[in-house]
Amino acid sequence: MTATKKSPSLLFCILMDIIGCLSFTIPGVGEFADVIWAPVSAIILAKTFGGTRGMFGGVFNFMEEILPGTDIIPTFTIMWLLTNKMPFFNKKSGVIPVKAR
Repeated sequence: MTATKKSPSLLFCILMDIIGCLSFTIPGVGEFADVIWAPVSAIILAKTFGGTRGMFGGVFNFMEEILPGTDIIPTFTIMWLLTNKMPFFNKKSGVIPVKAR
């Protein structure tokens, strides 16, 4: 028997993206808060989605949070969409389905 990892809820992912953007609601605090939030957010994303996908997403999330001007990217929500709405992204076989004509 294999254990399957349940995907996080869309609401959780949206809330995490909102938290990432909240640092800019107070002028002058945004970039300082991102230095703290970037590694925390990356670890949460990596643990939430797990495996190679989670590690890749965590690295991308860290870069998105630490670089100035990129906080608007909803990384958690994008990962949720890729995991739940893109069947080829969730396959373990690594084969991308192609429709025959």
